[in-house]
Amino acid sequence: MAEVKKTKITYEGLKKLEAELEELKTVKRKDVAQKIKEARELGDLSENAEYDAAKDEQRDIEARIEEIEKILKNVEVVDEDEVDLSKVSIGCKIKLKDIEFDEVFEFKIVGSTEANSLKGKISNESPVGKAVEGRKVGDVVEVEAQDGIIKYEILEIQKA
Repeated sequence: MAEVKKTKITYEGLKKLEAELEELKTVKRKDVAQKIKEARELGDLSENAEYDAAKDEQRDIEARIEEIEKILKNVEVVDEDEVDLSKVSIGCKIKLKDIEFDEVFEFKIVGSTEANSLKGKISNESPVGKAVEGRKVGDVVEVEAQDGIIKYEILEIQKA
């Protein structure tokens, strides 16, 4: 039997997933059940857009519940207080310098389910995340992008 791949996640990410799952199960399910009930009361279901929309929403909610439950079954929580700051890993914040353009970026390395580039959180499975994982301050890494190879220098590793 193939070994199931563990999803690495920070404690903060775990809490967010658990809260979302609880919201979906306790609030969203009830809301959509009420919408379906109200749409049924409108009569003929074959031409009932409200009913179709509610059933689509119900399908999406159930799919997300299933997805979160699957993630939570195979999760490995990274204790950010025990992160080794001598090298880049999940749960740390890093400063990178784009060598070509002399720009500095700051990112938090997180598990793939928590990634949000708009909030400065990049996945350990992203091209940049893969390139910097396990590397040390002063290391130069190369990341393959659409425009070609980008070189980054790791300037700093700190607690997130």
